[in-house]
Amino acid sequence: MVILVGVVTFLLVLFYWKHVWERRRMPPGPFPLPILGNFLLIHSKGLLPCLTKLPKKYGPVYTLYFGARPTVILTGYQAVKEALVDMGDLIMSRGTLPIFDKVFHSGGLGLANGEMWSQLRHFSVITLKDFGMGKKSSEETLVEEAHHLVNHIKNYNEQPSDPSATLVCATSNIIASLLMGTRYNYDDKKWMKILQDSHEAFHIASSTWGQLYDSFPGIMKYLPGPHRKIFSLLKPLEDAIEESVINHQKTLDPACPRDYIDCFLLRMKQEDKNAKTPFDVPNLVSTIFDMFLGGCEGPSLTMYFGFLILVKHPEIQDKIHEEIDQIIGPEREPRAEDRNHMPYTNALIHETQRHSDVFPIAFPRATTRDVNFHGYHIPKGTDVITFLTSVMRDPSQFEKPEEFNIYHFLDENNKFKKNNGYMPFSAGKRACIAESLVRLQLFLFFTVILQKFRLKSTVDPKHLDISPTLSGLENLPPVCKIQFIART
Repeated sequence: MVILVGVVTFLLVLFYWKHVWERRRMPPGPFPLPILGNFLLIHSKGLLPCLTKLPKKYGPVYTLYFGARPTVILTGYQAVKEALVDMGDLIMSRGTLPIFDKVFHSGGLGLANGEMWSQLRHFSVITLKDFGMGKKSSEETLVEEAHHLVNHIKNYNEQPSDPSATLVCATSNIIASLLMGTRYNYDDKKWMKILQDSHEAFHIASSTWGQLYDSFPGIMKYLPGPHRKIFSLLKPLEDAIEESVINHQKTLDPACPRDYIDCFLLRMKQEDKNAKTPFDVPNLVSTIFDMFLGGCEGPSLTMYFGFLILVKHPEIQDKIHEEIDQIIGPEREPRAEDRNHMPYTNALIHETQRHSDVFPIAFPRATTRDVNFHGYHIPKGTDVITFLTSVMRDPSQFEKPEEFNIYHFLDENNKFKKNNGYMPFSAGKRACIAESLVRLQLFLFFTVILQKFRLKSTVDPKHLDISPTLSGLENLPPVCKIQFIART
């Protein structure tokens, strides 16, 4: 027994000095426990409250241990901007993502690094632009889908309804059109179940179970618990993508590529003799999988939060309606160029994205070599997390960061103004690839719906709580039934 105690004591002392030695030049932070790291601290306070409070003690750059894995946390506009924009090439690699490593089989654009990532991103940007991203053709697709959305909402017959499933199907159709040349009906039960399961998987990943898996993947993958459902819930979406790829392979016409999948398959044929090419079927499936998950969740949740804000603040809705009536009128379809003449609506969307903060934590990155940052040494390969909430609620950028305030994006003349702290898509070279598409989508969807409907809640706006019900990988809005009352 004495020998056992001695061995354990020696190992603990060795662990202690090992971490003291490793941490001596790294950013400060709470001392990690053996194996557990800082998990107990994170679990007791909650991930986002923990990330919010620690800078008050350690400053805007500090270190947290997720299990045995040290991760540098960057908070506030200045530190995040310096890291992602000014020093972007030094913090370019994808960091550790145990859940998504398994979901995407460690492949695809989202997880790729180095030359593989560079090739996949360049190809994806060019191809998506060729199929209309940021162009007139994508605008037509968005307007058409907005009309499908309006027609489906009319079927609510002004009865209080939860629009979440309808919104996620509408946003999924934008991604499906670009990537797969497909559109799904809102009454397609199989597709709606796939989207519902994907949303539930995100919900679990944002919970303590998801945090446990990301901190201790080597252990958690063998243990029972809700975290195991993440992968089975996402499998039907992966199967649907694989099925679409197989169908595209059977019907591919090299002279007439129809969508992203066709272009990727053609690139595969061009590089079939290149053993190191990133253009293969697994990377194709993983890339589309990644784009679907981000492209469906983000815009649909932002719109839901926006609807809640509008019913909570009917005076804002009145001003939006007035602006729509003046600039567009009741019948004309809204267009991208209308944004330049609709500062109040544009500001509403930007402030909704800022305040709803759907993805509060950017996917981890990692240093590509040893980095000196804010006087600290960050070794090559160290995970770096940018806490986007701290940017979009930075008092140096926003006058009332904790409140919904549309004037964060309006000047003294009620003209739209940009704000450096607006960073819902992250920043730098690994920022969201579809930012321009999502921003146009939000504008057209919001405008078309508010052109046709007035939104009301069954709850007195004064008593309506629109705070997120769960915060982790994403902020989830509370379920609220809304009346969509036709404007006449």
